[in-house]
Amino acid sequence: MRGKITNESVAALIEAGKGTIADTNPTGFVARCQKSGKVSYFYRFRDKRSGKKHWIGLGVHGDITPKRARELAAAQAGKVAGRANPLLEQRAERAEAARAERTEQNTVNAVLDDFVKRHSSKLRSGDQVESAFDRYVRPAIGTMSIYAVRRRDVAKMLDSVADSAGPVMSDRVLAHIRKAFNWQAIRDDEFSSPIVRGMARTKPKERARKRTLADDEIRDIWAALETAPVPVCYPAFIKSLLLCMTRRNESARLHTSELDGGVWIIPGARYKNKLDHAIPLSAAARALVEAKPAGANGRAWFVFSTTGGAKPFSGFSKAKELLDAEIAKVRKAAGRPKMPQWQLHDLRRTGRSLMSRAGVDADHAERAMGHVIGGVRETYDRHEYLDEKRKAFEALAGLVNVILNPPANNVLPFVTANVST
Repeated sequence: MRGKITNESVAALIEAGKGTIADTNPTGFVARCQKSGKVSYFYRFRDKRSGKKHWIGLGVHGDITPKRARELAAAQAGKVAGRANPLLEQRAERAEAARAERTEQNTVNAVLDDFVKRHSSKLRSGDQVESAFDRYVRPAIGTMSIYAVRRRDVAKMLDSVADSAGPVMSDRVLAHIRKAFNWQAIRDDEFSSPIVRGMARTKPKERARKRTLADDEIRDIWAALETAPVPVCYPAFIKSLLLCMTRRNESARLHTSELDGGVWIIPGARYKNKLDHAIPLSAAARALVEAKPAGANGRAWFVFSTTGGAKPFSGFSKAKELLDAEIAKVRKAAGRPKMPQWQLHDLRRTGRSLMSRAGVDADHAERAMGHVIGGVRETYDRHEYLDEKRKAFEALAGLVNVILNPPANNVLPFVTANVST
């Protein structure tokens, strides 16, 4: 029915439980009683271009008064008089609000959190990926909307990484963030990764390292480990990388459940070639892994730990910086130049080189590293060639001992560092 929308007329609608009041000030101002018994206010109009009739909700009685509803209806009527379609404007405003909310939620940090949770945490290298994000990506672009990141932002971040940690680390960060952005692009129709070809600072062949440590460098590392302000477990952890020729995480996550007598069996689930790898421990290596972490309880624990064996050691970067600083002190005190840049993985490569120097058969040395020899079946007994590997590791430990304690007659040949250019 037609009439003026007032508190009294709306009260009558509520009492009747049904009905509509069409006001003429402005034309199109309507109050309608819904099935729920509540009265809603609307502005209805006909689009002059399409001829379609539209309804725009203004609010519910009780939340707003008839007077306020009339004001809102008048504002919508003014838009229609100006040949605008307030319904389309309303939809555009809602879409813009939704985009703004999505932008706020999809910061780079939020995307990285989701990527780590759903993807990279399941990888063996997951902690390295997360560390790269935390150290380099989040401080640079973490708070930016994923939709606002441009190529220049990525390039600036990579420049900073290259300046502080070198071009190789910059390329590693680039590889990690590229995967994260591509992962997001698959899930988000509106996101396009800003990363393009040509952003890498080096070429694959240039990134391949050949660095092995010279005898004096091994001695310097061992000496620095005695005085460096590093976690208690760190010296044994570092030494295990050389004496067992393991990768960083393989040693860091060593658990007592993997020790079987004098053999350390790294399960295929966390080994690169997916096969169990048996390492017959030399006497020197056993001394490193048999020490119980301070505060460890029960019968099983992570061997290299700062949490009483509850969690594996993970503070790689900070501890390495402290060790490098101590090595610099050792060399400076001896009047020798600064030690060339080195990485933990260089210890594994050095161990392999020392095995050859100790006269270990090449195939047995490769097996000791966990490599599958060409022509050998891919699935094999974890104890296969155990005796040969035991002799290989004993030979390695023996040579390391001679390097650390060179004979008085100095018959041990001096070996220069092999550093890739």
